[in-house]
Amino acid sequence: MPTGIVLVPNRQSANHVDDAISQARQAHDAGVRQIWLAQQFDHDAIGLAGLIGAAVRGLGVGTSVVPLNPRHPLIVAAQAQTAQAATHGNFSLGIGLGAHKPEEDAFGRSWPNPVRRLREHLQVLRSIFDDGVVGFHGDEFTAAPEWPVSVAGGTPVPVYVAAMGPKALQVTGELADGTLPYLAGPRTIGEFIVPTISKAAADAGRPAPRIIAMVPALVTDDVEAGRALAAETLAFYGTIPSYQKVIAREKLDSIADLAAVGDAETVRAHLRRYLDAGATDVALSPLDHSLPALAPLWEVTASL
Repeated sequence: MPTGIVLVPNRQSANHVDDAISQARQAHDAGVRQIWLAQQFDHDAIGLAGLIGAAVRGLGVGTSVVPLNPRHPLIVAAQAQTAQAATHGNFSLGIGLGAHKPEEDAFGRSWPNPVRRLREHLQVLRSIFDDGVVGFHGDEFTAAPEWPVSVAGGTPVPVYVAAMGPKALQVTGELADGTLPYLAGPRTIGEFIVPTISKAAADAGRPAPRIIAMVPALVTDDVEAGRALAAETLAFYGTIPSYQKVIAREKLDSIADLAAVGDAETVRAHLRRYLDAGATDVALSPLDHSLPALAPLWEVTASL
């Protein structure tokens, strides 16, 4: 089972980047071969992935995910190619459509037409990564620089989208290499995501897409406390309509039921359900970021 783990730097550490590299090196030494970094409002996820991949050779690094807004695809392409060159081919770019409320709070505005913006963003990235040139004039973006856009050693760059809705999955299948659904349970993956994105990719003449299920997880003997932590940590997602649809499709009482919580074998069994449903990969998103809680997840990741 291809597996990875989301790495979250200790924001109380003396040096954010040093801590991230140290965690990544420990995870790699424990047998982990792929880490993912989320973009929030502190570190730059693409830049940090490049630094980690350069420092820990052989470790796959990726972003899960970088929101499209307010980023222009030319800037994202430049960052991604630089990270790919730094990691000697071990970087993967994961992008997402973003969420209106956090964007409004942070930037004072939000961006309409998310699926159209996704399509045009991917069209620009595809042109740069596949051909090394771009001359794009769309409704949402213009990307027609006079200067080179390619970086030696910076391609190819696998591109994944955190897509769960039908329109986003259609665009992702046509233009990206796969999807990174977070909190999409096995039923959602098997009955909806796999057939939708696979058909879109096949119709576009693209290879079968990777479906990388991002699963919140905690290895613990105190299942009750672990489930309480999951409910607290994931409560925000339960307020978002797209995740509410997932809960309904999975026929669950709570979004916390999507978390893999329990001893190591229980967590492994939970993750295998995603592979049985058609996911090509799974990635564990730790519910507890302390080192004592991370070490068992590294072992689970390495043993699958």
